[in-house]
Formats: sequence, C-alpha cells, structure tokens
Amino acid sequence: MPKKIAFSFLFLALVQLQLKSQKIDNAYNSETLKIVPISEHSFVHISYLNTSEYGKVPCNGLVYIRNNQAVVFDTPTNPEASKELLMWLTENKKSNVIAVVINHFHVDCLGGLETFHESGIASFTNNETIKLAKEEGAVVPQNGFDLQNELEVGGEKIINRHFGEAHTMDNIISYIPDEELIFGGCMIKSLNAQKGNLNDANVSEWSNTVRKIKKHYPNLRIIVPGHGAHGDKKLLDYTIKLFKTN
Repeated sequence: MPKKIAFSFLFLALVQLQLKSQKIDNAYNSETLKIVPISEHSFVHISYLNTSEYGKVPCNGLVYIRNNQAVVFDTPTNPEASKELLMWLTENKKSNVIAVVINHFHVDCLGGLETFHESGIASFTNNETIKLAKEEGAVVPQNGFDLQNELEVGGEKIINRHFGEAHTMDNIISYIPDEELIFGGCMIKSLNAQKGNLNDANVSEWSNTVRKIKKHYPNLRIIVPGHGAHGDKKLLDYTIKLFKTN
C-alpha cells in the first residue's frame, strides 16, 4: 500500500476514534443541560445559573440508575433544564424516576423542583431545608428527615445524611454504597476551586464537618462536588485544607 494511502487510512481511523470518544464523554449535551457518565450507573447532570457576582455558573447534580429506576440528586437550576433531564431519563434510559433528593435550600439545588412535583416525583431533604425553603419563598420539598434518610432504587440502597454545617446549615451528603460514591453538593469543593458563596456558610465548622464525612466513609472512590470536576478523596482533603481555621 502506498504511504500516502496508508496515511489517509490512519488519519481517518484516528478521526473516527476521536468522534467515538467525544460521544462517550457526554451522554447528552445542549445549551442548557449536559449529562456526563462517571460510572456505569451514575451520571453528573450540569445546568447553568446566571449570577451577578460569578457570571454564568455551571452547577452539578447527580443521577443514579439501577434496573430502570432512577434517583436524581439536586434538580437542574430551572424548569426547562429539568424537563430535559426527565425526558432523557424516561426516553433515552427507559427509567422511572422514583425520587429527587435536595442537598440544601439554594436555587442551584431546587430551581427545577416544581417540574419534578408536576411529574409526580417525590422529593426528600433535611427538615431544616424545608424550613429555609419556606422562608425563601421557594418550592418546598415534600419529605423531610432530621439526621438520616434511606432510599432504595432498583434494589440498591442510598443514604442521605446531615453531618453538620458547612456551605449552609442544612447541607447534606448522599452516599451510594454500590458505587462508593458521594454527592457532596456545594459543601465539597473541586480541586483548586475558590471558597465561593459564603453568605449562608459556617466557615468555622466547614472543615470539621468534612472531616466527619471522611472518617465515616473511608473507602470512597468517587466524589461529586456542587461545582467543578468530580474526583476522589482528594476533594475532601482539599476542602478541609481550604477551610481550615486552626
């Protein structure tokens, strides 16, 4: 085979591999919503919040799917993106969304909650989040707990737990034992991230709360923060260091 033809075949093969890898990177991508697979059963959903202080901010949530059942952790930031996510889950993944879990009372966690309620999807959160959402005039999650709540999806357990104050007084984490995965929301920072919005934070307790999480779940493999790239236990260490006060 002439060198020129061989090079052309090689170039085309490389292009095809690149296109395939691009398809793997995002399970779904639009101007308002991105869905990124991080394991066989777990996906990060990313929507956007326009803010005066930080500009257009990408906001993470999580989806966990087992045996055609799904739980969503934090809604997308608005009803439109929430409808996109639910359509993708029902039409593309053929999954029934059985619950949505709200991490804390800020809009980047529950901005699309009304869309989930309209679809008959039950919502769960910390009781303190319910109280704060009412005070903010936001859509209020339906089912509350004080310390810990357990859900089952497709035969697998999910644990939602309040470890203490950090980004907000009500922030929780959601732990998926099957994946050794935590969705930490805005309490957990991506590597090299800044401190971010501290308007409702307890900075003096932030590191202590994350230390409790690290001690309680020593075998974590995947950690998803509220903003930025997911990672491993290094995100806990980085967050502890970032907010260390002594």
